[in-house]
Amino acid sequence: MTTRILVRFCLLMTVPLITGLAEAQQAKKVPTVGFVALASLSAVSARVEAFRQGLRDFGYVEGKNIVIEYRSADEKFDRLPELAAELVREKVDIIVAGGDIVTRVVKKATSTIPIVMAQDTDPVANGFVASLSRPGGNITGFSTLSAEISGKRLELLKEIIPRLSRVAVFGTSTVPATARLLKEAELAAGALGVQVQYLDVLGPKDFETAFRAASKGELPQLLIWPAPSSLLTAKNL
Repeated sequence: MTTRILVRFCLLMTVPLITGLAEAQQAKKVPTVGFVALASLSAVSARVEAFRQGLRDFGYVEGKNIVIEYRSADEKFDRLPELAAELVREKVDIIVAGGDIVTRVVKKATSTIPIVMAQDTDPVANGFVASLSRPGGNITGFSTLSAEISGKRLELLKEIIPRLSRVAVFGTSTVPATARLLKEAELAAGALGVQVQYLDVLGPKDFETAFRAASKGELPQLLIWPAPSSLLTAKNL
């Protein structure tokens, strides 16, 4: 999914909430949006700028009629709880969470402030929403539906590379949706005659070990990245 599409979906969820708050508050207060990222802001600068531009397209100019409070964990997972708590203490009106790891932390920090998840592999399995049609609670956003299409991805890879016989799958076992992702991939792999090698990536430091494990053997290899940690630490690739 391109940055433009990702940001467009995020804005479709965020802007109506901002508009509603602005109308309710009238001239009393400028709406404040909390923006939380696991990666450094420089690493996701394209998304940040696209988010700003998207808000401008809807008439919201940062520093004029909207305030954005940015928080970055710089790829340090243990910093996320405090960053989320800071935004809650500052009583921001909305929190935009970049990825399911961030969404989980922000969800624990507040049950009242609206949360917009910028992307999520399976918000139902992750416990963020009751269902896609009736999410309930204070979380909205969109799902990448990775579990439903993980098997299809493998089928497409096999079509592109007919001799494909082995795929190394990098995932994060602490994310509930990972088990479903792996199950769908293994079902497709069995039908295609492809061997799946699962490698657990719990954080940025695990990449080197996972790469070494994936590079062993003489069989052809490809990597699939369903885990949010891999998407947010692309520099490790």
